[in-house]
Amino acid sequence: MPETPPIAPTIAYDDFLKIDVRVGTIVACEPFPQARKPAYKLRIDFGSAIGIRKSSAQITELYQPAELIGRQVAAVVNFPPRQIGPFLSEVLVLGFPDARGRVALVTVAPRVPDGGRLF
Repeated sequence: MPETPPIAPTIAYDDFLKIDVRVGTIVACEPFPQARKPAYKLRIDFGSAIGIRKSSAQITELYQPAELIGRQVAAVVNFPPRQIGPFLSEVLVLGFPDARGRVALVTVAPRVPDGGRLF
């Protein structure tokens, strides 16, 4: 089992408000063979205000592409885009490590409107 990291330093509430975490629905998923570590290329719909954004996610150990379509996930939408090989990742999909260190996605239940902001 992976070791749990120590708690991060205390921050001000205003610092938390700078991180824009939104919910979106995965509308497309395909393998990303050019990535250094196994990953998928995701297209996530965050609703009309934000639109569809792309992300690279190292979630291949727990998920198959077909089962991800239609799943709502949480992502940071206000980080600058990051070039990952030939792919430009526009949002950071959030997850937690399971007991074996594999990434388990942060999801929402019940369904909520795409684009909703975490508070």
